[in-house]
Amino acid sequence: MWTEVAHHISKISGKEFFVNSQRTVSGGCINQGYTITDGDRTYFVKLNSPSQTAMFEAEALGLKQMLATATIRVPQPICWGATDKSAYIVLEWLDLGRGGTPAWAEMGRQLAAMHDRSSSQAFGWDINNTIGSTPQINTWTKDWGEFYVQYRLGYQFQLAKRRGGRFPQQEKLLAAIGQILAGHQPSPSLVHGDLWGGNAAFTSAGEPVIFDPATYYGDREVDVAMTELFGGFPAAFYQGYNEVLPLDSGYERRKILYNLYHILNHFNLFGGSYESQANGAIARLLG
Repeated sequence: MWTEVAHHISKISGKEFFVNSQRTVSGGCINQGYTITDGDRTYFVKLNSPSQTAMFEAEALGLKQMLATATIRVPQPICWGATDKSAYIVLEWLDLGRGGTPAWAEMGRQLAAMHDRSSSQAFGWDINNTIGSTPQINTWTKDWGEFYVQYRLGYQFQLAKRRGGRFPQQEKLLAAIGQILAGHQPSPSLVHGDLWGGNAAFTSAGEPVIFDPATYYGDREVDVAMTELFGGFPAAFYQGYNEVLPLDSGYERRKILYNLYHILNHFNLFGGSYESQANGAIARLLG
């Protein structure tokens, strides 16, 4: 397998590459991760089953689109494909370090710049992708509320029903989303789509970097909301973001709505207490 991956790198880069050594590194929750090197060049490789080739193709497209905004650092995709045994994506290797308060503020400013400098005529994306390992439907839709009801919460509720989840107020919530979003008319922005703490870091030089996207064009607030879901980013991040692109009034309620998508997805992936957490969020939205 490594011979095939090395051949692909050689073909794309125009310079012969041989895998002299490889070692296991974190590849996230659903992929195997490796660093490979020829002693001169080093790359990060993620592997999954051959059936997941499209997932890596979508990841590469998302990274390329974020790169094209020239706003925030993301790992450059080198190549992707499949062997008989594995799907793979080869990415630029980034030496990661730690970021202090100024670096977190800069991450906020750069994310806001990405949101501000990207636009579309509708909400969605050119292809479907995944959120974790769950399919994420990105059918182009003019109305944000309609998109969010049908392709975000509605779809997750469908999956949750198959898993045996009980959400007694789901229909009431879906009917109330128009009211919850009333007066809020976001422009479609390119969003990371899965921006929790595990997908944000800093290079050893302190440069902000985000990775493992679930990209689409949506309300920019979905990214900011998710940063608050699992403990939150440092205050400097939000200060930096609001310096460039202040959040609209009503965000505090909408973030509950937007994070419900991820809570439902976690129920569909892992079960457990996420069912009660989702029902609690629904109650707060309807209360």
